[in-house]
Amino acid sequence: MMNDANPLHEAALAWIAQDPDPVTREELQALVDAGDDDALADRFSGRLEFGTAGLRGELGAGPNRMNRVVVARAAAGLAAYLLAQGDEPSAVVGYDARHNSDVFARDSAEILAGAGVRVTLLPEPLPTPVLAFAIGRLRADAGVMVTASHNPPRDNGYKVYLGDSAQIRPPVDAEISAAIDAVGPVDELPRSQDYEVADDELTLGYLETAALTVPNGPRTITAVYTPIHGVGAEIMERAAGAAGFAPLIVVPEQREPDPDFPTVAFPNPEEPGAIDLALALARKANADLVLANDPDADRCAVAVPDGASWRMLSGDEVGALLADLLLRRGVRGVYASSLVSSDLLGRQAAAVDQPWRQTLTGFKWLGAIPDLVFGYEEALGYSVAPHISRDKDGVTAALAVLDLAATLRSEGRTLLDRLDDIHRRHGVHLTGQVSVRVEDRSLIEQAMTGLRSTPPSLIGGLAVASVHDLAEGFEGLPPTDGVLARLDGGARVIWRPSGTEPKLKCYVQVVEEVAGDDLAAARSQARRRLDAVTADLSLAL
Repeated sequence: MMNDANPLHEAALAWIAQDPDPVTREELQALVDAGDDDALADRFSGRLEFGTAGLRGELGAGPNRMNRVVVARAAAGLAAYLLAQGDEPSAVVGYDARHNSDVFARDSAEILAGAGVRVTLLPEPLPTPVLAFAIGRLRADAGVMVTASHNPPRDNGYKVYLGDSAQIRPPVDAEISAAIDAVGPVDELPRSQDYEVADDELTLGYLETAALTVPNGPRTITAVYTPIHGVGAEIMERAAGAAGFAPLIVVPEQREPDPDFPTVAFPNPEEPGAIDLALALARKANADLVLANDPDADRCAVAVPDGASWRMLSGDEVGALLADLLLRRGVRGVYASSLVSSDLLGRQAAAVDQPWRQTLTGFKWLGAIPDLVFGYEEALGYSVAPHISRDKDGVTAALAVLDLAATLRSEGRTLLDRLDDIHRRHGVHLTGQVSVRVEDRSLIEQAMTGLRSTPPSLIGGLAVASVHDLAEGFEGLPPTDGVLARLDGGARVIWRPSGTEPKLKCYVQVVEEVAGDDLAAARSQARRRLDAVTADLSLAL
């Protein structure tokens, strides 16, 4: 029976009164009627905060979920921030094909327009890179992309960009968050349908610009592609065709957008099994290459034949290959990677006197670097064309991989051959990751506290040489929640909570110099050390 004095019930009823969505209204009312205070507390224990990728969370009612009220507040807060910066601000709003993405995008457009922001709404579900490109093409002051990227089907999210087409970063995220806190009941917010819906010119502009990122060269390559039920297929097919490549062989079961992602456990190409259908099709088609985008197509995964089997390249391996491609072309400027990515990029850039920068995790930091010509993070995010946008782009990255693979194929070589060249010159850099997914985020906080108070002295048989609390800042980087340990022999471990999922992640790197051109021996030794370190970390987790 409902208790009117119960503050949880009062909060739920106040939420219901302003909620425009009958589904979430009914959800909350049912919890109130049932007296399910645990479920209500979970939904009202806090509110979603801007993190590595803006807002992101599970769909449902209440401030701790993704829903139309949370989105309306975010849009109103963003509008207030933009209006405080100057007169007649403008914004672009895009969305993917997840549950409620189109609804959240329209709500955002109406509330931004109602507040006095000039708004352009993208016409259909499109990849995040198209939204980032549109910000620059339209000279907008901000952009919003409704997407949860590679999160599970029950999630959605809200990425916010500024006029430089990079994701928001401090102090702007805190300023927008404060503006969101000041928003009153959303049913009182002015709304307007006086906004523009973009035509095909923006998408065509992106395709034309993306195709120009690869120079003329060999184009013979057989590639299997999957968008993993996301929005990348049409854009990727058209971009590859515009660049002169043969039609991609698309995994039919995963080509069309489907917010339930029925063929995968998680719609993340990094997760086991996510590209199994693509690999099976590649074997059948005798393909040279497999490419995969995540559901909003801002990440790119690559798999290649390796003897009688196939293997997926790590994000660090693809990052090294793409950097090598640009450096060989003589592209001059800043090369950058996130702190948890391999240090190999630093050696590659230094070898040709180009600057290398490290940033905190997240493309909001990489995108902010002046004179950036290439940036990547190990989680399959690459920017090979920062002039298009200051964000990761899985479409232009895939085009660059196609270009490199086709060129090497014309020489009778493969991506693995080129990776061998890089390791011979700069040392074998192997990286790995151990992670644990939790239901209770407090477990992650406890683990991080334990690492800071009593860090390990030995990992995988290697002595811990030094420990750095990243919350205190590290080598000029802003403070962040993480711990870095340097091990004897050049190995490194970083622990950090995921910014987008309830995970504790451990990032491992080992480095082995190649003696006497014996690459196999160096790889074998590096593999043994990496396996020993990751085994220890897995046991601890």
